[in-house]
Amino acid sequence: MRSDVEYSPVGEGLGMRDFWLYAWMRRAAVIAAHVTGVSLTIIIAVLSRPGTSEWTSTRFSLFSWHPLCMALASRKWKVRLHWFCQTLALIVAATGLGFIVASKNLSESRHLATWHSRLGICTLAASALQAACGVCVIYPKLLCLSTPPPRLKLYHGTCGLVVYLLATLTIMAAMLSDWYQAMVKGPVWWAIFLLPVFPALVVMNQITNGYLPRKKISS
Repeated sequence: MRSDVEYSPVGEGLGMRDFWLYAWMRRAAVIAAHVTGVSLTIIIAVLSRPGTSEWTSTRFSLFSWHPLCMALASRKWKVRLHWFCQTLALIVAATGLGFIVASKNLSESRHLATWHSRLGICTLAASALQAACGVCVIYPKLLCLSTPPPRLKLYHGTCGLVVYLLATLTIMAAMLSDWYQAMVKGPVWWAIFLLPVFPALVVMNQITNGYLPRKKISS
């Protein structure tokens, strides 16, 4: 007798006790990733001190809102609340982009002169593409799409992974800026610099396990 069953490496060769240990470790990793993401957002918000102009220039008053908006734009949730928050994140990210463009225009500085700014533009472009894929996932019949829904979800999840990894690289590149290095120094700088890596690994694992097609075996 043959039947197709979905293959999953989870639990293969593990006893029940080991399986529960694995499940709790995964749950702890997810919780830690959320705590890390929220902590990073709070740290950036505190360091940016939105509205301040302590560098005695109006352009830094505008700039102070840029880190806060971009940090808030990295939060994610689930289902309908997920796409609502994603839309809100795009709006906040666009607002953050507007503040930095205005700041550079006032100071007559060059645009896209750093890796942080280039990666940031790529992240926003990928975010728009992910949002478009999300709309296709929600309204495939309305848009008269011939692509199967599972494949649309795969595209959406893949775009989400690319966006998250680009956002992580953008944040890490921001920590190499003169503004950030003037605010944070020493071992604390290294600790915060490596902070975004952990949630990125957890998100990568969740997306690859949740969206990538799995092999099937016969029994």
